Amino acid sequence: MRSRPDLSFAFDSASVGSSPVTAEVRSGTQTLHLLGYRLYHVLTSCSVLAAGLVRFGRIMAAFRVQDQPMLTSTESVRKDEEFEDEPYRSLEMVQKEIVIVNKRKVGLLEKLESYEAELQRRRAESARLREKYKNYIKVPQVDINYEEPGSQERGDLIQGWFTISQKPSMCIKGGQVLITFDEEKVASRIQKTSEFHVPCECGTLTAKPQKINLPVVAYEVQLDIPKRDLQLSNVISSMEDERIKDRLTISFSRPSKGGGEVENVVYDRNTGNGLITFLHPGVALSLAQAGIFQVDLEAEKMVEVAPAFQYRLQRFQTFCGFPRRTVLMSGIKDLDEEDILKESLEVFFQKPSNSGGEIAHIRYISKKKSLHAFFSCDDVAVVDNTSGI
Repeated sequence: MRSRPDLSFAFDSASVGSSPVTAEVRSGTQTLHLLGYRLYHVLTSCSVLAAGLVRFGRIMAAFRVQDQPMLTSTESVRKDEEFEDEPYRSLEMVQKEIVIVNKRKVGLLEKLESYEAELQRRRAESARLREKYKNYIKVPQVDINYEEPGSQERGDLIQGWFTISQKPSMCIKGGQVLITFDEEKVASRIQKTSEFHVPCECGTLTAKPQKINLPVVAYEVQLDIPKRDLQLSNVISSMEDERIKDRLTISFSRPSKGGGEVENVVYDRNTGNGLITFLHPGVALSLAQAGIFQVDLEAEKMVEVAPAFQYRLQRFQTFCGFPRRTVLMSGIKDLDEEDILKESLEVFFQKPSNSGGEIAHIRYISKKKSLHAFFSCDDVAVVDNTSGI
């Protein structure tokens, strides 16, 4: 295929000389060449642009494939940062808890110090009351010889334990009234009030509750009674001691008089007392019930007989108590008519509006008199066991 001949060359060969027409043709040819050159560059740029778009599309596709792993990596980094910050946050929480615990510790130590101070105060008060109500007993000096007790069968001894306690009592002075309620809670309410103003025919009376302290003493008596021993008294004779022992043995060995076989006889001329020990138990107790026994000395004589016993005092204790249902009122103005004042007090303290209740007993003492009041042991509450032996 033949190429198109160059126009500019054709025109140049055909033209002779220069003319305006020839110049115009040359100008158009140059313009065409310039347009062709620019078009070539435009086409080249379009192909380059198309190739670039293809490459850009492939790169974007690759980015879309790698997008999810990149996001996962970002979350992993964020979690790693949170994990690194976690110890610092935990340390701050622990420090805050330590501060709170220290504050609680300080508060508890302050409470402990206050409780220890209160305990020391109450112990001092208890020691003071113990010294105040302690009973001192002067025991005479006695020489005691400790001997090994003789062997004695268990069935030959009667033992008894008895508890003896002092009945609680107090002295009521003039101008005081003692009121016993049916319920303990009423007496407790009355004690918590400092004073009462009781209306009366002659005016208003002032009654002030007072605390009642009742010292009580109690001890235990252990009594041992041998079944084979019989105590004698008023055995007086001019005979020798051995003869008196023989006469006593003969007299208490006669079954006709209720006696029995005698194992041993002890006699003291200075006191006129003696002790008969029978061989079998039961004889001494039956003779002791009669109280007297006839013996043959210089002549027949009646002697006194009684069970032989030994006793010991132990567990000596002193207590301090208060009546549960009884209240003592003092500072009451004295009146000529005790019955009127008693009725006024009874009416006032029976009303629940005055912190009162049902009254079981009331006793008023005028200022010219005094009274010793005794309380039942069941109605007295023990506050402190001050001593024990």
